[in-house]
Amino acid sequence: MTSGLFISFEGIDGAGKSTHIDGLAQAFKAQGRVVRLTREPGGTPLAEKLRTLVLNEPMDAMTEALLVFAARRDHLQQVIEPALARDEVVLCDRFTDATFAYQGGGRGFDLTTLTFLEQLVQTVKLPPADFVREPDLTIWFDLAPEIAAGRLIGVRAPDKFEAEPLTFFARVRAGYQARFDAAPQRFARIAAEQERAAVWQHVLSSVKQRGWLA
Repeated sequence: MTSGLFISFEGIDGAGKSTHIDGLAQAFKAQGRVVRLTREPGGTPLAEKLRTLVLNEPMDAMTEALLVFAARRDHLQQVIEPALARDEVVLCDRFTDATFAYQGGGRGFDLTTLTFLEQLVQTVKLPPADFVREPDLTIWFDLAPEIAAGRLIGVRAPDKFEAEPLTFFARVRAGYQARFDAAPQRFARIAAEQERAAVWQHVLSSVKQRGWLA
């Protein structure tokens, strides 16, 4: 393979997505690929500062969305686009689908405005034509909110999102479902209530079936 790959990992808090990022990174490295592990919000010094604000400070949904997209712009410019230009594999813990799920679904923020920001921030100017940067594959760890909440008990002090009630996460899950329905070819939907080994096999097969791993 001689081209960059961009894979995002999505799901509500407690779905277990972060557990499998390192495993997939090792699988790519074993085949000689250079892998960049990153996350959103975050991934650059500036974006990490914005992440701290978004996760901890009270603010309205528009402010959250604007800060997340500001962080995303810096992340794209400083990390993601350069890595893809070097033919690296970028594995990102959350990307724009999370914004539509959390701010759009969870907070109820206007989806038309989020779509405008997505196009504004993620437009890449490369010949032969400009395009909106999206992951080549989004692995969605789909899990019922009550199961996810049980997994998080006692794990760490919750941030302001993790402290939200189950009804919030039901709306977030619906937000992910809407993104999946709009672009099912980009997604690999994984039933995240399965045992870890079964989830991992589904992650691996979703990448292999696209010809990206032997």
